[in-house]
Amino acid sequence: MNKKKQTFENALEELEKVVEKLESGELELDKCLEEYEKGVKLADFCSKELDAAQKRIEKLKKNKDENFETEELEISNCKI
Repeated sequence: MNKKKQTFENALEELEKVVEKLESGELELDKCLEEYEKGVKLADFCSKELDAAQKRIEKLKKNKDENFETEELEISNCKI
């Protein structure tokens, strides 16, 4: 089996499909619980990916002692 590494975009797309299924109200209880579990896992994955991205998005800045420190990069209009 050739399994690809999960990406944030793919996980988010799958999560959106899970939400649509759950909101449809057409699933039987067992299938509903199955989809809910899948959604929780996907949401957790997406959250971890966003946390990792946030940590990586920093810029270096020299302080008055000529040492480097990190500062959060402000992002506006970022499509995720």
